[in-house]
Amino acid sequence: MKVIGLSEYGGPEVLRPFELPDPHAEAEEVLVRVHAAGVNPVDAMLRSGQLRQTYQGLTPPFVPGMEVAGTIEEVGSEVDPRWGLVAGTHVVGFVDNLGSHGGYSEYLALPARSVVQSPKGAPTADAAGFLNNALTARNVLDAFQLPPGATLLVTGAAGSVGGYLVELGAAEGLHVVTVAAEDDADLLRSLGAQTLVPRGPDIAERVLKELGGPVDAVADAALLHERIAPAVRDGGQIGILRFWDVDPGRGITVKHLNVRERDGDRDAIVRLRDQAEDGTITLRPALSFAADDAAAAHTRLEQGALRERIVLTFDHNQ
Repeated sequence: MKVIGLSEYGGPEVLRPFELPDPHAEAEEVLVRVHAAGVNPVDAMLRSGQLRQTYQGLTPPFVPGMEVAGTIEEVGSEVDPRWGLVAGTHVVGFVDNLGSHGGYSEYLALPARSVVQSPKGAPTADAAGFLNNALTARNVLDAFQLPPGATLLVTGAAGSVGGYLVELGAAEGLHVVTVAAEDDADLLRSLGAQTLVPRGPDIAERVLKELGGPVDAVADAALLHERIAPAVRDGGQIGILRFWDVDPGRGITVKHLNVRERDGDRDAIVRLRDQAEDGTITLRPALSFAADDAAAAHTRLEQGALRERIVLTFDHNQ
């Protein structure tokens, strides 16, 4: 089968096709014929070498990709039949990628617990780009355990993770405050944001002025770190998606969160699929690239200012 991966770290140009043996489903797995794979910032981190310590000692090619959409080809003997994962079913799956096991693959064997039927009516490319980001947002909110009425500040709120933090937080009765570009105000209000603070210098001070006081927690999708910490109340929380080795003081808890912790959390994945179907969360439209154009997809990812979700598509008729 064809995969898109890398044998050396570098810019987008290091991504290229490789041929690997066809995988098969083990007892508790399903084999997914991948039609589309989401492209995320963590994929660029892998490609550029920022994750080289994790990949040390492993044999290339290294294949990025943490979310896919496709159809089931094989079902392992110990997969629960109540889950409805039968051959031909359209599914989405979370991929705990490592080494040559990654979403940029024509076929992928995944734990059945990480795979669910695709949201009804969702185009395959759109479905491919939601699960990793929505599960990341779910992981942050579950770590915070904020009660209804608490104030949640979301940085990078118009991005993929930030948007799901806004929608899920609003659905749980939180007062959601957002930091994003002024041009995204209409989008953020449609997602459920109640207070909007334009990004820019002195952001913590402007949040405090707008609200008249500090917030209970910050979900820091924009990686503002020490620039946003003063906006958190004493004893509050900051959720960090990349490493930040700083104690902001005042009893603030910094939670380093990794979505891989939720690999196989079937209940959470099913719930997110259901929320995509009932409109609680919104699937972003896909910006599709053919798998062989992965370098162009990563170039576009690094340009930023995206409101679509970049996906790679595989043509199995070739």
